[in-house]
Order: sequence, then structure tokens, then C-alpha cells
Amino acid sequence: MNLRGLGAVLAVTACLLSACSSGGGGGDATSSKATDYAIWDPYPQFDDSSDWVKLLTKCGTDAGVTVKRTGYDTTDLTNKALLAAQQGNSPDVLIVDNPVVSTLAEAGVLTTTEEMKIDTAAVSPNLLAAGQQGGKTYGIPIGANTLALYYNKKVLDAAKVDPSTIKDWTSLTAALEKVKAAGKKGITFSAIGTEEGSFQFLPWFWGSGANLTQLDSPQGVAALTLWTDWLKKGYAPNSVLNNTQTTSWQEFAAGDFAFSENGTWQLANAKKTGFEYGIIPIPSQAGGTAPAPTGGEFVTAPVQSDTGKYATTQKLISCLTSADNALTTDTTLSYVAATDAVQQKQVAANPELTVWVAAVKAAKGRTSDDLGTKYPKISEPMWGAFQAALSGSKPPQQALTDAQGAAGK
Repeated sequence: MNLRGLGAVLAVTACLLSACSSGGGGGDATSSKATDYAIWDPYPQFDDSSDWVKLLTKCGTDAGVTVKRTGYDTTDLTNKALLAAQQGNSPDVLIVDNPVVSTLAEAGVLTTTEEMKIDTAAVSPNLLAAGQQGGKTYGIPIGANTLALYYNKKVLDAAKVDPSTIKDWTSLTAALEKVKAAGKKGITFSAIGTEEGSFQFLPWFWGSGANLTQLDSPQGVAALTLWTDWLKKGYAPNSVLNNTQTTSWQEFAAGDFAFSENGTWQLANAKKTGFEYGIIPIPSQAGGTAPAPTGGEFVTAPVQSDTGKYATTQKLISCLTSADNALTTDTTLSYVAATDAVQQKQVAANPELTVWVAAVKAAKGRTSDDLGTKYPKISEPMWGAFQAALSGSKPPQQALTDAQGAAGK
């Protein structure tokens, strides 16, 4: 195993967090018996009584082994996985945030799906791409979350806005103008100077037709100008500069905003707002659904010195990602499934997920397009650019030109 540039890899992992993560967790890396198989996941919120841990246990029983499961905080998990690989005591199965897959793959930590004989044929290609690098696939997605626009029906009704007419940037901005004229607030989102802000900017950036390899393209400038104009015209609040996705949601939940850019994970909270809400896809500039970034994890198999364990590891991964089990797991995690067949089951059980399935079908991984570990070197200058433009310290063109210069170094 070649753990190339481990120090540098550890330095960038903090930048590669998914849109929503949870805290806690801890445990031991090593297996105590030959029939013990270690599984690490980023779901410390689930204890032994949860459906998730029961599924892990069942998959182990079906494979004739005992699963030793540990739940870690997302950032902690990545660092521990890198160090465990360096020390030669990686877990047998590692469930990791999708942007980190390329980091671990480049460090030589992960096996490929070809090596492990894992069938990925049914997985949506746009979701699988987040785990691909150099023509190889490292793991299989357990599901995905992404972004869309929640709306407050009462606010839109008062402004005489029909959400079904919002198909592109022009119609969305016209709706925001009507909402402001009616005395209400337009749209809230997160433009904080972290990966969370980049996550929320990407649907607009990609929705313009821009590419991450050229931040200051005319399309990229158009996306940043859209955000900047919204602030100048009072359609979005200045608080977006410091908003996390959580604080942005709290603004929307107060009841005065027409729209909130937020994720699948807020569905349960949406039901608690006390007002009638709906969800529409984030529109691209020219019309249609914008590609939003995917959150969610991949089930991966770290490299082992004892390759004889791989056959059982393959059984565990196949069990965890099988159609029936994926439905249970994705429902538990508020994820959209990674395969069309399970997505159809989700929509049949909960029609409210129709919009989210459409959003996930249009979504893409932040490390896709073979960007891999180049992504954090692009994301940080990008969030610096929209912070500069929204605060008024630089015009959008200059902000993105400077960001491109930094990203290209």
C-alpha cells in the first residue's frame, strides 16, 4: 500500500466535509478474532438499538462473522482512517463522506470495486462519479442528499407568485421582486466562508454552465452576479454571509421568507414550521433543474494485508447496499437512494420525495469530473470570492479572477 503524501492529505480533509454531518463517536480499530470484522461509519448518533446497527449486525450474521462497529464524527473518521492505514490496521468496511473518497484513494487506502467484485451497474452514474478517480471506482454510494428550494406558500400567495412558474433565474428573480413588493422577505441561503457556503453556491455556479476548472468564466461571473444583485436589491439578507445551513433554515422557519435553499435533511423540520410549505428544484440559468452537489456516503473496502478477508468484506458490502436494505437505510438517513429501482420505491411510499429524486438525478459530486483532491484547492478560493463580492469588497469579475489565480497555483 502506498500512502502518498499522508501529511498533505490530512491537512485537506477538514475542507472536505459534507453539507450535513453529526458529532460524537469513538472506538477501537483492530479486530480481536479472525471472525470479527470492523466497520467504521460516520453515524455516531445511532446506537445499538437503531435500525442501522441492527442491519450491520444482521449482515455480519448472514456472512458468518461478527461485526464490530464504531461510529465517528465525519472529520475524525477521515483522519483515523488515514492513520489506521498507515499503521496497517484499517477497518474491513469504511463508510465515508463522498468528497473524501478521492482523498483516501489517492493515498492508497482503498481497494477498487473491480478488485472487490462489487457490482455497481445499477447505481446512478452521476452519484457513482464522486467515487471515481483515474478511471477506477472506489466504493459504492449508500445514498445521497442534495439541495432544492423550500417555499412558504402563504408568503407566495400574498405576493401572487405561483411556484410552478419558476423555471429559470429570470422567473425566480421576478418572484423575489414581487415578494419584496408585498412586504415580505425573499430568499435565504448559506454563503459562509467554508465548504458549507461552496456547497450552496455550486447549484448556481453549475446552473450557469460554469466549470470548476475556470472559476472566472463568464458563466461563473453570471452566477456570482446573481447572488450579489439579490443582496443589493434586498431580495436576500446580508446575514447570508455568516449563515450556516442551520441558521439559514432558522430564518426561513420564522415564517417571513419566501424561499430557503436547503437540503433533504430539513424535511422533518419543515413539518414542524407550522406553515404550509412546498419544494421546487433549484433552477438553472436557462431553465431546467440545476446540478446541485451531492452529500452522502460511500461504502468502501480499505486495503488489507490479508486479502483472504476480501470475500467476506464483499458479502458485507453487498448486504448493506442491497435494494431492500438500502431502502431502510436511506429512509433512516433522509437520503435519496443511489439506484433507480429503490428511488421508485421511495417515491411510492412518500410522494413528497419526487422533487428530491429529480434533484438527485441532476446532481453531481464535488470531486467528479476527475477533480479528486484538486477540489479543496478550488473550493476555498471560490468561497473567498463570493464572500468578497457579497460583502462589496470586490466586484464579481475581480473576485473570481483572483480566485482563479489562487486555485491555479
